Amino acid sequence: MVGPVVVTGVNGFVGHHLVRALRDSGRQVIGVGRDAEPGADLVPLLEEYRSVDLTTEPLDVLDVSGVVHLAGLSAVGPSFDDPQSYLTTNTSIVTNVCEPLMATRCAARVVVVSSGAVYDSSQALPISESGVTTPTSPYAVSKLAVEQQAAYYARRGLPAVVVRPFNHIGPGQSPGFLVPDLIRGLRAALTTGEAPSFGDLTSQRDYTDVRDVVAAYVALLAADRVTPGSVFNVCSGQPVAGTEILHRLARIAGLQIDDVGVDEARLRPSEPSVIAGSHERLTAATGWRPRRTLQSSLEDAWAASLQAS
Repeated sequence: MVGPVVVTGVNGFVGHHLVRALRDSGRQVIGVGRDAEPGADLVPLLEEYRSVDLTTEPLDVLDVSGVVHLAGLSAVGPSFDDPQSYLTTNTSIVTNVCEPLMATRCAARVVVVSSGAVYDSSQALPISESGVTTPTSPYAVSKLAVEQQAAYYARRGLPAVVVRPFNHIGPGQSPGFLVPDLIRGLRAALTTGEAPSFGDLTSQRDYTDVRDVVAAYVALLAADRVTPGSVFNVCSGQPVAGTEILHRLARIAGLQIDDVGVDEARLRPSEPSVIAGSHERLTAATGWRPRRTLQSSLEDAWAASLQAS
C-alpha cells in the first residue's frame, strides 16, 4: 500500500481542497498545521493530524510517500508591512520540513509551493518556467528564497520540485484576496445600496480554480518521470481583468454596477498590469490542464459565501 501524503498548512484554503483531492485519488493524508486541532470538516478525512509550529519545530512525520508543502505566509499586500517576517517565516519552514527528510534519506517527492508572483511581468506572455524572475513584493522575495532552498535540497538528493501557481480562486477563500473581497463588497452593496470601493481592478491576472490547482499537485506526486529540482507553472494561461470578475460577480448577485470607488489603502506599489503563465511543461509531465471555467469558479465562490454567512 502506498504510504500517506503529508500536507503542511493543511488548515488553509488550499489545504482543505488538497486533502479532498488526495482522498479522492485513494491516498491517505497526514495533516500538519499550527492550530491545536484541524478544521472540523477535515477530521474525517485525515489519517492523522500533527500540531506543529514549523517555524521553530522540525517536521516529525517521515515515513511517507509524498509531501505537499503549503505552509507559510501567503498574502502579497501584508508583506509590505512586515517584509522580514515573510522572509524569515517562509524560509525557516522549508528548513524544518526538508532537513528531517534529508536526515532519514526519505525518497518521498516533496512539492514545494512557490508563486507565479516571482515573474517579471514586462516580458512576453505567456511566461514559461524559464522566464525572468523579478520580485515586486517581499512575499515574492520570500518565495524565490524558498525556491533556492528546494533546489539546494534537490541537489543533495531529496526529490523536491517547485510549483509556481498563479492566482487562485474558488469556494472557501478568505478575505484579503480579490474574489472574496469583491464578494464581500457586493454583498454589502446589496444591503446598503451604496456603490462599493475596491483597489485597482484594471490589472489582469491569470486565475485558476483552486480545485484545478490541487489536482496539479496530486498529479505531480503521482508522475513517473519528474526530475528533482524541476519547476512547474500552475496556471490557466488566460489573463482576466479585475473589472471583468467584478461584473461577472455582480451579474451572479443580480446587481447592476455602474460606479465603483477606488480605495487608496488597497493599492500596492509596483503592481504589474498584465501577467499570464504557460502550463505546457506541467501538461507534458502529467497531462494536467485546468478544467473549470472562470464563470463556474465565481458561481461556486458566491454560493459558498452565502452558505458560510
